[in-house]
Amino acid sequence: MREYYPLLLTGGIIGLITIIFVTAYALIKNKKEEMGFDRSMKDSEIIRRLAHYAKPFWKNYLVIFVVLIVSIAYDIISPRLIGSIEEMVKGDFEMSALMRMVLIYASILIVSLVGNYIQAIQLQKTGQKILTAIREDIFVHIESLSHDQLNHIPVGKLVTRECNDTNAISMLFTNIIVNLVRNTLVIVGVFVAMLLLNYELTLMVLCFVPFIVLFTIIFRKFSRRAFRRVKDRTTDLNTFLSENLSGIKITQIFNNEEKKMREFRTRNDGLAKAFAQQILVFGIFRPIVYMLYIASVLILLYLGGKGYIQDTTFMGQTITSGVLVSFYMYISKFFNPIQNLAETFNWLQSAMASAEKDFSILDMEPTVQDEPDAIELDHIKGEIEFRNVWFAYEGEEWILKDVSFHVDPRETVAFVGATGAGKTTILSLVCRNYDIQKGQILVDGIDIRHIKMQSLRKHFGQMLQDVFLFSGTIRSNIVLREDKWSDDEIMEACRYVNADHFIDRLPMGLDEEVRERGNNFSAGQRQLLSFARTIIHKPDVMILDEATANIDTETEQLIQNSLEKMMNIGTMLIVAHRLSTIQHANKIIVINHGQIVEMGDHFELLEKRGAYYELYKLQYEDER
Repeated sequence: MREYYPLLLTGGIIGLITIIFVTAYALIKNKKEEMGFDRSMKDSEIIRRLAHYAKPFWKNYLVIFVVLIVSIAYDIISPRLIGSIEEMVKGDFEMSALMRMVLIYASILIVSLVGNYIQAIQLQKTGQKILTAIREDIFVHIESLSHDQLNHIPVGKLVTRECNDTNAISMLFTNIIVNLVRNTLVIVGVFVAMLLLNYELTLMVLCFVPFIVLFTIIFRKFSRRAFRRVKDRTTDLNTFLSENLSGIKITQIFNNEEKKMREFRTRNDGLAKAFAQQILVFGIFRPIVYMLYIASVLILLYLGGKGYIQDTTFMGQTITSGVLVSFYMYISKFFNPIQNLAETFNWLQSAMASAEKDFSILDMEPTVQDEPDAIELDHIKGEIEFRNVWFAYEGEEWILKDVSFHVDPRETVAFVGATGAGKTTILSLVCRNYDIQKGQILVDGIDIRHIKMQSLRKHFGQMLQDVFLFSGTIRSNIVLREDKWSDDEIMEACRYVNADHFIDRLPMGLDEEVRERGNNFSAGQRQLLSFARTIIHKPDVMILDEATANIDTETEQLIQNSLEKMMNIGTMLIVAHRLSTIQHANKIIVINHGQIVEMGDHFELLEKRGAYYELYKLQYEDER
């Protein structure tokens, strides 16, 4: 054994130096990241932010850690017990002594199994609580994003972040962290146990450490890249599905199934290739570690067997059969955690990539935010004023150019003009869905930027052309799941807008099921429900954006008297294609290319024979 000692000593020292160097490098790298030398989101930042969610449950994790220490005692002690039993059986022994060793072994095994059970239950409970908190934060943050941001983010991408990516993160708190700690402690504990058992054979094992560390660093680099690619392809596919499943009727109408199938196949193949690359990276790493394990076993059998046969001793240590058996088991328990770490790294990279995606959403600051000194408004009169307002969605492509007008409380003002003139934009700006670039918008003489958005918007009721109904019942869609209104109050609002005409004919009445997007109701019925939803909330300012565009002639007649009654509730801003619906407005503002070209009531504008007159004449001829 002596002739191999210089080689073993050199390899062992190299292994120890490698461990020290990698540990120091990791600490320095993390320190630099904390000091802000690296502007991109690094692992240390992701871990710090994830730890924020785990912090309230530190007591749970402390209990789990204690149980973990107890459970890994089996991995560290059992090989030594097996070696002792082997030596006992080989020589003269008493059955009582053997039974005592077997009972000790069985007791440690039972304690380990019970500890693993408690650990698994506690981990799942704690992990799900953390996951719930992360999902809630993401959902609440998405709700806070501004309209322009939501217009640029595909729905499928947000669904992926909220569901798929958070599920990947859940593995971090329910499995990955504990496995990392467990496998690391097992490796350290087994290493110490081997060191105490036999220095020479332990040095032999250390010779393989530099190779393991090298392959782990390479694996970490490529696996992170592979998981990012998988996440991107998954998001791309979910976005495609979200859009195309919503528009599948159009696809069928225009016989576009073949083209959409090709587009789906392209994205699906891209995701399959990304998974294949991920599997390839993992499939290379684990066999390499297993190869190192087999090599260490072969060297152990050769050196240890030779030392046992020749009864070789060094520094007072003797290689016995029990030592060989124990070391054989220790090598297995030393390399098995490393192999398990490969799988853990697999999930870790997935969780880190998912966390990075989720934090990218959480890091998006809403473009429209409350000012620090923004005020609450308990009630508004409904006075609205635009002062030299300039607005563009992108750069300096101005949608509104120096727009100024004034709306008195309880006044009805209509905006007309060609498509793209800026009518709908005006209504969006009043609710502060977007921030203007120049000028001022005032409500009751107060700049809306000085009013809290939630306080401002609760005084507005919006009835849009594209009515969105949630899955549920008619009642839940009218009250928006608030419980403060009785059925009588709900039906009173429905009668006010003549929605009771079709609700009374439904088998379940207010409890009639509303399917996705209200597809089991006609466009007119959906619009009437949106009218009732607005009326019951008693807004101070009502906004109608082409709210009668999708209503048939019969339904329009039903709500004409409702519109007249609604005009008496508060201030009303209307964008209408049908000029017949705005003839009773107090003021009509004609918009053209983002500028006001005419202003007055119906008869004044007709007498001017200007832009409004031309629109009226054109529509009258079309209807005739």
